Amino acid sequence: MDKYDIIIIGAGPGGLTAGIYAGRQGTKNLIIDRDLAGGLGREVPEMENYPGFDNISGLELIEKMKAQATKNTELHEMEEVLEITQSDDEYRFTVKTNNGEYLSKTIILATGSSHRHLEAKGEEEHKGKGVSYCATCDGFFFAGRDIIMVGGGNSALQEALYLKNLGANVTLVHRRDEFRAQKHLQNMIREKEIPTIMNATVEEIKGDMLVESVTLKDTQTGELKDIETNGVFISVGYLPHTELAKQLGVELDETGHIIIDKDQKTNVDYVYAIGDVCVGLKQWVVACGEGAVAATSAYNDLN
Repeated sequence: MDKYDIIIIGAGPGGLTAGIYAGRQGTKNLIIDRDLAGGLGREVPEMENYPGFDNISGLELIEKMKAQATKNTELHEMEEVLEITQSDDEYRFTVKTNNGEYLSKTIILATGSSHRHLEAKGEEEHKGKGVSYCATCDGFFFAGRDIIMVGGGNSALQEALYLKNLGANVTLVHRRDEFRAQKHLQNMIREKEIPTIMNATVEEIKGDMLVESVTLKDTQTGELKDIETNGVFISVGYLPHTELAKQLGVELDETGHIIIDKDQKTNVDYVYAIGDVCVGLKQWVVACGEGAVAATSAYNDLN
């Protein structure tokens, strides 16, 4: 089996940054991702708050990071880690994937998260038939059509603006009486005159084959009303991928996120965690910073 100083599981912004730092420190390291590099970062339509770029898409920035990372680390895309076991040997961890097995002295978990679902009636039946969790993936098909964007955070407002720019007729639906997103994004929603329905939840998504309407519930009065729509885009948070962390005995908080210290260390020796799978602010630049810290911590512990 191939042996590594550091194996990084996940090739999102944090994982790629960890690979850059680990490689430049002279360690032998490997990044493994069950999908293409970038994770949910590939879906970000536009960023205006990443240092050095006035405006850049997630996909473009990921490609730049990937090109830089592969100069410093080995990258295996489309390879899924199935199991990690531990021993008392110098190479403490055996990483088993669908393609083989690897040994490593340290592990950095950068396993990310996936889109949280509404759990509304009709949601599963209409996935890919008008229900979407990715504006950059599916927004093109809704130009000139009526859609609702469900959510009140940064991602929801960013995607609503992106869909509006594509020519879709977007209405924002949020369960609270105010958005949680940055004020800059809220101001842009007002400037673009995107309609909003506050204090409302999606109770049911209807349609014979494709989405035709949704039933909204007023969170204050309980009143139900149907509105016609061709599509439902959902951005209501994320679920952390902690299956491998649980295998290793890594401690999680009450929300299911990995608990880390200031050096990105978990409660398990030589296991570190970064990015959306961890407790903390879910931002691209934060994941990159955590990747640099984790790689440096692993390097220091190895020495």
